Amino acid sequence: MTDSPTPVTIHTDGSCLGNPGPGGWACVLTMGDTRKEFSGGYRLTTNNRMELMAVIEALSRLTRPCAVVLHSDSQYFLHALTKGWLRNWKRNGWQTAAKKPVKNRDLWLLLDPLLAAHRIDYRWVKGHSGDRENERCDLLARREAATPGQPEDSGFEP
Repeated sequence: MTDSPTPVTIHTDGSCLGNPGPGGWACVLTMGDTRKEFSGGYRLTTNNRMELMAVIEALSRLTRPCAVVLHSDSQYFLHALTKGWLRNWKRNGWQTAAKKPVKNRDLWLLLDPLLAAHRIDYRWVKGHSGDRENERCDLLARREAATPGQPEDSGFEP
């Protein structure tokens, strides 16, 4: 998918069966008549890690800078961007305002340059509210979380 007057629309979701527990992520990318779905999972992880992985995987699929409308039901992800948490964490040496290490730093470090590469309009969608693409992502993410034999999430810290 490439840059054009038509933005790429992305829906993402993460799921965890227990938190921590087996987890899955999913994303749906659409542009015009083109629609692509991607999903994956890990045998032990957290819901927030899967929410971030869904966004990382979606943005990694874009072959050049794009206008993006990104839909997520993750307040953790959206607040980190819209409330300046990510900017503050970086400025504070990856510490929270409470002077504790930022959780999921490994994923934020992967995500940060992907976010900077695109013009992104962030949209919150209420989970389990009937939004077609969010429901599809939820189904795919839950399916991945329930799939035996998933790989280890090497960045997960209990």
